[in-house]
Amino acid sequence: MATVKKLYVDPSALLKLYLHEPESRAMTTWRSRITAPLMVTHHGRVELGNGIALAAHRGYLSEPAYLAALAALDDDFASGRYCQADLLWRSALKLAGELSRAHSRTLGTRSLDVLHVASALELGQTHFVTFDHRQSALALAAGMKVITPTI
Repeated sequence: MATVKKLYVDPSALLKLYLHEPESRAMTTWRSRITAPLMVTHHGRVELGNGIALAAHRGYLSEPAYLAALAALDDDFASGRYCQADLLWRSALKLAGELSRAHSRTLGTRSLDVLHVASALELGQTHFVTFDHRQSALALAAGMKVITPTI
């Protein structure tokens, strides 16, 4: 497995740690083997909080479960299980535009998929953790190794 310093974890994969989704068990098992903090960008943190809020909006979480999930996310940052990654946005967005032009027409990647892969590359990451098939294909096309957690 890649060292934690070389891992970029897609926030939609991390979200499975806070919500009950089909891949939650695999993600929880994978995360339990990683003891070092995982890097999360500012936009990744927003995506995590928004994903929890959307689950509540859609009725998948009760109010107490929503508040507990947000508290768990905040605790993961406060306790050092995640570290905030600073990103050179101008460079990451330029790279995202290049990746989009080169691959989105054939792979069907969405803007956030492209932005996360570009962010990982800008941060010097070599491994990309995701459950998203299009995002996996883009990360592979960009020269990264892809990890899809399994049980």
